[in-house]
Amino acid sequence: MRHHHAMEVIRGALHVSFAMDDATRVGQARRHAEALAQQAGLDTVHAGRVALVITELGNNLVRHARHGALLIAWKPERAEIEIVATDRGPGIADVARCLSDGFSTGGTPGTGLGAVRRLSSDFHMHTAVPDGTIMVSRLRPAHSPAPPAQGILVAGLSVAIAGEQVCGDSWAVALDGTAASVIVADGLGHGRDAAEASQAALDVFAANPQADLRSAMTTTHARLRSTRGAAVTMLQLDAGAGMVRSCGAGNVTARLVSGDSDRTVLTQHGTAGVQIRTPEETRHAWPPHALVVVHSDGLESRWGPQRLLPVLGRDPMLAAALLLRDHGRGRDDATVVVLRRAD
Repeated sequence: MRHHHAMEVIRGALHVSFAMDDATRVGQARRHAEALAQQAGLDTVHAGRVALVITELGNNLVRHARHGALLIAWKPERAEIEIVATDRGPGIADVARCLSDGFSTGGTPGTGLGAVRRLSSDFHMHTAVPDGTIMVSRLRPAHSPAPPAQGILVAGLSVAIAGEQVCGDSWAVALDGTAASVIVADGLGHGRDAAEASQAALDVFAANPQADLRSAMTTTHARLRSTRGAAVTMLQLDAGAGMVRSCGAGNVTARLVSGDSDRTVLTQHGTAGVQIRTPEETRHAWPPHALVVVHSDGLESRWGPQRLLPVLGRDPMLAAALLLRDHGRGRDDATVVVLRRAD
């Protein structure tokens, strides 16, 4: 039993998406990451690792995959650049061969996906023939400390609607050993005004992540009156007690999904900052292997839980990326956050 964890509050990063439909897009993605690295003051060695990983993953997608995309984010609390590569086929039949260091996707020896795995601080991959592949590469500076151990793992993707620089959705999580609080807010519409509304909800959350959910919702509603308003769902997870408490208004969906259960957490109608009913808290049992999935309406709500079976016990970003790839509507900001118990 660990008692020495410290509460850690993380605001979800924006992932910028690059469709890998031709070779010039690889350079665009690389330049974006180089700008992120420069803003963050990363050293040239680390920036070089990032550039190499993006080049390999990007070229691999352009040459071999259908509907490939790279999603790139800077996560300041981890001093980490996160790169998620997704595609819709053909999938990789021989993963071991593909990840061996001499095997190259590009015809140059000693590069390819083996190099990506070697250069990454964390590397995770899920592939299915013919559905496609998801790879997650996180790169931290060599000297950076490992992330603090927590009893709950979390990953999230926020992607803006095409043509927007900011995302009207926001999310945040507070991790405290075997407990976690999470918020997903979807500002009305999209663009800067929507982002302002959802960020205001996160400000209220960050000030007191473990507040009573009903009073937190009331405070959020009052704070958002000066904005255009947002759909907001807040959850408090207790891995020890196997319990999830929730409170929300509007269509940010939460589901508890495992191999043999699938429960949707119902929220009330309304919009925080515009009009809500008296907030109510609901409670649900959290089965041992169930993922907690929270998403904005940029994701379809009618996905089957069996989609997540192959990635249930794995890094939660694989589940988040799978849902966004297969069920993102593509005509709105989209956010999906996935939490699970640590092993």
